[in-house]
Amino acid sequence: MASIRRALAATSVAVLTACSSNGEAVSPTVAPVPARSGAPAPSVTSPRTPDLSAPETVATGLDVPWGLAFLPDGTALVAERDTARILQVRPGGEPTELRRLAAVEAGGEGGLLGLAVKDDWVYAYYTAADDNRIVRFRRSGGDPEVIFDGIAKAGNHNGGRIAFGPDGMLYAGTGDAGDRSRSQDRDDPAGKILRLTPEGDPAPGNPWSGSPVWSLGHRNVQGLAWDAQGRMYGIEFGQNRLDEVNLIEPGKNYGWPEVEGRGSDDRFANPIVQWGTDDASPSGAAVAGDTLYVAALKGERLWTVPLGGGSAKAEFTGRYGRLRTVAVAPDGSLWLTTSNTDGRGDIRDGDDRILRFPAR
Repeated sequence: MASIRRALAATSVAVLTACSSNGEAVSPTVAPVPARSGAPAPSVTSPRTPDLSAPETVATGLDVPWGLAFLPDGTALVAERDTARILQVRPGGEPTELRRLAAVEAGGEGGLLGLAVKDDWVYAYYTAADDNRIVRFRRSGGDPEVIFDGIAKAGNHNGGRIAFGPDGMLYAGTGDAGDRSRSQDRDDPAGKILRLTPEGDPAPGNPWSGSPVWSLGHRNVQGLAWDAQGRMYGIEFGQNRLDEVNLIEPGKNYGWPEVEGRGSDDRFANPIVQWGTDDASPSGAAVAGDTLYVAALKGERLWTVPLGGGSAKAEFTGRYGRLRTVAVAPDGSLWLTTSNTDGRGDIRDGDDRILRFPAR
């Protein structure tokens, strides 16, 4: 087991954003993201564009769906935060329970959070009795194996998104667990993006030898995505002013708690786009074509961010309520989950639901 104690023992694009008088971002314009050459093509994006005018309902009656990951056959695994159930979902069929993780202790923003799939392994990030941790188990059976633990837990800011990158490594977005000082402490996994081997060890080539930390200075990362060039994006909850989309690069410091949104301190990387928190409170993210899709909770909308430059655009404002997770399926369709049963939304008939937008 690659616990945080062992894992850390060895390590002691400009944005043009108009702002209103209260400091909130409006009409964000995204500058082109610098090209990256020689990156392996990721399997988590699609060259096709989803048709946002043709929603299909895949599932209804879910309880705070959070994590979403696809199996090779195109069916999805969905994590319910509070019930600790992992459901298998397919268009045209009823969800079926694959497993319930007994060690999950849900409360506040904690519970069963992110999911990822690699080969026959299912990976889950969840809140346990004393910490947040990552486990894996085989779809064919067997007990879950803890591969990384010791991530601070709290009633909020638990992070929780996990995903395999184009390099085959497991990335995890964590939160500061309500303690700002953690984000700037390189020996603490909270408030970071971590990069791990599939077995849970610090991945080779990380910025600091023997450390799982890939980037630091984060408040609460709940979205991870890669584009066709292998460029990585991290989605960041702000405090009371500005939410962020960051271009994630190894070893970079993204500023929390010293700065929220864009700043002038050269020690910290600036976001490629920022919003006022009422317009976003962003969670999941996915890339299809040359567009980054970002699901917004408080903002109750899906943001489309053109990676080649241009203005970010809001879709579905208020139509489906709080939006938690967005993901690209193997067939290129875009899947989107609501989060109206999480205690902060207005529940609509059939909530919570999963929507699918076919590729065109």
